[in-house]
Amino acid sequence: MAKTKELSKDTRNKIVDLHQAGKTESAIGKQLGVKKSTVGAIIRKWKTYKTTDNLPRSGAPHKISPCGVKVITRTVSKNPRTTRGDLVNDLQRAGTKVTKATISNTLRRQGLKSSSARRVSLLKPVHVQARLKFAREHLDDPEEDWENVIWSDETKIELFGKNSTCRVWRRKNAELHPKNTIPTVKHGGGNIMLWGCFSAKGPGRLIRVKERMNGAMYREILSENLLPSARALKMKRGWVFQHDNDPKHTARATKEWLHKKHFKVLEWPSQSPDLNPIENLWRELKVRVAQREPQNITALEEICMEEWAKIPATVCENLVKTYRKRLTCHCQQRVYNKVLR
Repeated sequence: MAKTKELSKDTRNKIVDLHQAGKTESAIGKQLGVKKSTVGAIIRKWKTYKTTDNLPRSGAPHKISPCGVKVITRTVSKNPRTTRGDLVNDLQRAGTKVTKATISNTLRRQGLKSSSARRVSLLKPVHVQARLKFAREHLDDPEEDWENVIWSDETKIELFGKNSTCRVWRRKNAELHPKNTIPTVKHGGGNIMLWGCFSAKGPGRLIRVKERMNGAMYREILSENLLPSARALKMKRGWVFQHDNDPKHTARATKEWLHKKHFKVLEWPSQSPDLNPIENLWRELKVRVAQREPQNITALEEICMEEWAKIPATVCENLVKTYRKRLTCHCQQRVYNKVLR
């Protein structure tokens, strides 16, 4: 049976006032839209205790003692990758038998929840400083500026499924603490390579890169796909192009080509894929593709193209709208680094 919503204190006080005014329980119930039985219970409670407030409830005692709560909280704080099974075994050795659900409920009451560990770049100090500098410089940029950016990147997509995730116990707003993340490096495994772009108005073009990409091939990709994407997305005059610091992107010939075409390029810090919101679109695409379970490379490419075209423009718009929040999170990394020191 579904749990009914508790009456507000104001409604309970009105019931008592109407009862004192001489109205019957039925009349009070009809006037306030409350069941007669509920009206009677509130009146009896008021007569007995002279209050309509909730009385203290005993409830069942917690299965884990306060000392046990401190132990498991301290354990997951030291090692967020501790599993519920590990905690169950630890408590059992101490003489307390509990279930995994009890562990979850106990840690949740302590402000901890099980979440997927964020994958972040493996950074050197110089990279950290460059990212922080970029975040601070652009933290107060108006949302309209980010709406006028075309974000781009390359990615590799595996034929069979997506990478597994690792869960950690963490507190709210602590997803970027180094203990709660999984360091990654570029150029992991995959079966096909894609280049794509998007803006706040929706996905741009997506193409498969069938050969090893060099500077000349990259410039050809931009020549054939960047400007058509800008036109299709109806970008405003003076739109800005974003790409990372891959050597093909920063080659002199590529810079000269971009300058010749009068493309404005967003200055980008090295080793910062997670600052690029297109990473969220790649994740969205990979999840969609994995759900369709392609069985060969040809099918994988076709499905990628189909699913990319299906990504709603609202998803792209939300990614850009929340970009300031993304920058704020990266500014917080400095605080985490100081804690580690």
